[in-house]
Amino acid sequence: MRRFHYFLKDRLAAVSLAIISITVIAGIFAPWIAPNDPEEVHMELRFASASWEYLLGNDHLGRCVLSRLIYGIRPSVLWVLAALVASVGIGAIIGFIAGYFRGRIDAFLMRICDVMLSFPGYVMTLAIIGILGVGLENILLAFVLMKWAWFARIIRTSVMAYAESEYVKFSKVLGMGSLRIMRKHILPVSLPDIAVTSSSAYSSMVLQLSGFSFLGLGIQAPHAEWGMMLNEAREVMFSRPEMMLAPGITTILFVTAVNFFTDSLQVALDPKLGISGKKRQGRPDSVAGRIQRNEVA
Repeated sequence: MRRFHYFLKDRLAAVSLAIISITVIAGIFAPWIAPNDPEEVHMELRFASASWEYLLGNDHLGRCVLSRLIYGIRPSVLWVLAALVASVGIGAIIGFIAGYFRGRIDAFLMRICDVMLSFPGYVMTLAIIGILGVGLENILLAFVLMKWAWFARIIRTSVMAYAESEYVKFSKVLGMGSLRIMRKHILPVSLPDIAVTSSSAYSSMVLQLSGFSFLGLGIQAPHAEWGMMLNEAREVMFSRPEMMLAPGITTILFVTAVNFFTDSLQVALDPKLGISGKKRQGRPDSVAGRIQRNEVA
């Protein structure tokens, strides 16, 4: 509760959290919030200016830009979040097993991660799209397949750093089971590293999905998605540059909010960073930096 109170005292963190929360809520309740049908075509309203009925105007097919922007939250934000949760879940299970038990289990699992990480992410994503076809589902599947190994290696490093702590050794002497030790003693102290790396990866995944949709490899028409809206506005970017403003600014604003939220979350969740404001300013290393230094091949 104290950490949450500190988090809310940071104005930038509070604003970022508000932007993220409003975006997520708007995506969940899009059918009730959107003023119009996002796929309804009105050719007589092509490139119409903003009005009380269409607050952000209409696109090249006369569709409501605001409604498409709201419905675009679902694939751009919510479905990417679901892929992130799946990736972190798989990576956390493998990372905890490898980092806690070590030995042959660690070596076997890390060699699998090495194989997965040896493939460039964008190349593998394009390969999966080429095999399975274009579409949102295939891109999300590619995210899960490519991200879990990265999370597993980072979480494994964090677990290894805490598995040799005195309180963990004392718990083993008392006969506490491995699963209980990981759940009660290692997971709480590893949570800051997991939360920070997950939130930082989230903004990257949102941008990647928008990029693939902009290239025509993601969600297909007539469904709405931020990158798809940018792709549709690309044809009139010189004659109607304002058509790119709504999806472009929305994407930039959301990704920036996630990045600021990540920085504040690191300070709020790390007990060493939360001791005092003075120590926070004097601390030279970040969680991500500590992870990179402790990384073992």
